[in-house]
Amino acid sequence: MLQLVIFDCDGVMFDSREANRAYYDHLRAQFGCPPMDEDEVSYVHSHNVFDSVAYIFRRHPEIRLETVNGYRTELGYEPFLRHMIMEPDLLEFLDYLKPRYHTAISTNRTTTMPRVLEAFQLGPWFDKVVTALDTPRPKPAPDALHLILDHFGLNPDEAIFIGDSEVDRAHAASVGMELIAFKNPALPAGYHVQRFMEIPALPPFCNGRAVGSATGQGGIKD
Repeated sequence: MLQLVIFDCDGVMFDSREANRAYYDHLRAQFGCPPMDEDEVSYVHSHNVFDSVAYIFRRHPEIRLETVNGYRTELGYEPFLRHMIMEPDLLEFLDYLKPRYHTAISTNRTTTMPRVLEAFQLGPWFDKVVTALDTPRPKPAPDALHLILDHFGLNPDEAIFIGDSEVDRAHAASVGMELIAFKNPALPAGYHVQRFMEIPALPPFCNGRAVGSATGQGGIKD
C-alpha cells in the first residue's frame, strides 16, 4: 500500500526553467560568455549545480571552475527566486496528502533548496528533504531514494516518485519505484498527469485511500 509520495522540485513543484536560465546566464555573463542555448538550459534544469557549471563552461577551458563556483557561492540564489512559479494546485495537493501519506523531496538542488522552501513557506509540508549535498552521488543515482526510504522504514513499492525528466525516470527506476510523469507526456512512466489534482484519482492513491478523501481528474495509465 502506498505510504510515501516523493517530489522532484524543478519542473514539478515549480516552473523554474526561467529562474535557472537567469541564474546560469548571469554566471556566464560574469565571465564574459554569451547566454546559454536551449540544450544547455535543459541540462541545467535537471542536473546539480556542480555538473551544470562544468557543462555550461565546457567550451571555455580558460575559465577556472573553482573561480566560477567561488563567485556562485557569494552570489546566492535570492535575486532569482522571483522567477520561480509555484504550481497553482501544489498546496491543494499537499493538503490532500497530509496526513494520509508521508512526503519527501529528492532534488539535485544544493544550497538553494532550503531558501526556496522558506520563501514559499513549504517546509512544514515535507517530512524529509534530500538534496545533492546530502548523498555521495546526485540523481539519477539511487542514493537519495535509499536515504528517504530508510528514513521512513519503507520499501520502494510503498512509495511513488513525481518527476518530469529523464534524470527523474532513471532515479525512480534505479530502485524499482513507480513514476508519475509531470507535464511530460513523452517521458516513459506508469502514469502521466498535467496537474497535481489529477493524481488522487490514480490507482495507487485509490487503493487503500482514506475514507472521505478527495477525488480528482484521472491521469493516463500506460
